[in-house]
Amino acid sequence: MPVARAFRSSITAVALAASAALNLGGCMQTAGPVAVMQPRADLDSMAYGQPYGAPPPVVVANNGGGAIAALSNSFAASPAPMPVGYAVPMAAPVRYDASYHLDAGDKLRVVVYGQEGLTNSYAIDAGGSITMPLIGAVPARGRTTAGLAGEIAARLRNGYIREPSVAVEIEAYRPFFILGEVTAPGQYPYVPNMTVESAVAIAGGFSPRAKRDVVTVTHTENGGSMRAVVPLGTPLNPGDTVFVGERWF
Repeated sequence: MPVARAFRSSITAVALAASAALNLGGCMQTAGPVAVMQPRADLDSMAYGQPYGAPPPVVVANNGGGAIAALSNSFAASPAPMPVGYAVPMAAPVRYDASYHLDAGDKLRVVVYGQEGLTNSYAIDAGGSITMPLIGAVPARGRTTAGLAGEIAARLRNGYIREPSVAVEIEAYRPFFILGEVTAPGQYPYVPNMTVESAVAIAGGFSPRAKRDVVTVTHTENGGSMRAVVPLGTPLNPGDTVFVGERWF
């Protein structure tokens, strides 16, 4: 009898151990909720919660083998990242007349193809020249951009580069000046196609003492200057000086 009782007890213990093992195996096969990492947010989502027009976020809670599918669906529902700089509008190049004559104060972009050390921005100095590596000072006053490009290429060809290819563009015009009876006289950046009237507007408008029918423009080119009383619709050039006279009554 004691032997039989001990045998039955051992059988019961084995059965309980087997049942516990089966239960544990079932628990291991059933996974808990899967936490899915969403793609890193861009600036819009950090500021406002999610990018404009993006689909609502996918909440995933799958079991077992569905975790991989849920992860794929989550990333598929997320918007594709925008290319770096995509939302930043590019600045439009300065428009200018090809016959425009350069002068002191103009800022140029000189591109020497294949020569990064020479490609740069250069300002025309008070002497009317730009200074570049290798070739030094190059006279620019009175030249067109095409003429200056040809001069630079000729100097580079003289012992430095066999077949240089050069392009010159205007990055910024020299400023204009407005003096006399305006709200804020001074120096201002030139805007292509501007007139005397728009220059007055940029300077804050006429003062109460302005004599609006006496506006003088002084234009300087190639070392010479011309002065004339002009109507408000007269076009301005870079470097011009506008003077608004004063009325006495």
